[in-house]
Amino acid sequence: MRPIVLTIAGSDSSGGAGIQADLKTISALGAYGASVLTAITAQNTRGVQSAEDLSVAIVAAQLESVFGDLDVAAVKTGMLSSAAIVEAVAGAVGRRRPRALVVDPVMISKTGFPLLKDDAVRAVTERLLPLATVVTPNVHEAERLAGGPVRTLEDAFAAARAIRALGASAVLV
Repeated sequence: MRPIVLTIAGSDSSGGAGIQADLKTISALGAYGASVLTAITAQNTRGVQSAEDLSVAIVAAQLESVFGDLDVAAVKTGMLSSAAIVEAVAGAVGRRRPRALVVDPVMISKTGFPLLKDDAVRAVTERLLPLATVVTPNVHEAERLAGGPVRTLEDAFAAARAIRALGASAVLV
């Protein structure tokens, strides 16, 4: 039986990121992909035009549906958008304890569209990172989480150490 990987993220209407990209990757790696949708974006190759959060109630219901039925081996998070959604995800993952949790702390699109509200950053650092097997921030996200610039390789190492100190087992900048 193929391992089950749950992706918890937003939808990318162009299919190049978010749930759609995660499910393609999970399948290509030979696992079975399950999903919990957190937000819907209108985006294409030129950028994100709009984003709408799903309610915390429907996110929590999806989490319960998947965890209540499937033997989830690993979880990967992406766009979580709000503090309330981060709290719901952290609570569900903390209760179920999958073998691996990969946290991609999606905060902003490549074109500058905000994908994580400012108040949610604290929830990510306090509730989600301590559960993480690995955190995969890009440079902007590493700067935000570590509280300092990442301009050099040494800066990236310092940021990774600072993020790891927040509780993650490993960090890949």
